Amino acid sequence: MSSLYEQLGGNEAVDAAVDIFYRKVLADDRVNEFFDDTDMEGQAAKQKAFLTMAFGGPHNYTGHDMREGHKRLVEQGLNDTHVDVIIELLGASLQELNVPGELIAQVAAVAEAARNDVLNR
Repeated sequence: MSSLYEQLGGNEAVDAAVDIFYRKVLADDRVNEFFDDTDMEGQAAKQKAFLTMAFGGPHNYTGHDMREGHKRLVEQGLNDTHVDVIIELLGASLQELNVPGELIAQVAAVAEAARNDVLNR
């Protein structure tokens, strides 16, 4: 069976989803404060590499692990509510690309699996 990465449409699909995702994140007052001092071009590139790896595609991610990468954000108040919003916005981004619901559910499960690491628990 093909990987989630391949089922989503590979590199082009991940690139498009991340671009839409960060547009939604930056427009959402529930979470955009966490990105005030962020190089969004660099952030998007890291996110594309991470999601590619997390979805079973080529492993080119060289960023921090989830705990280290989000430690500063947890110190700034990142919590479960924020993670819920991020998963919601990721799903909405995939819906915008007409990704089937069962694949969106798989993506949400991957994101959910990272929740405790993201929140340093």
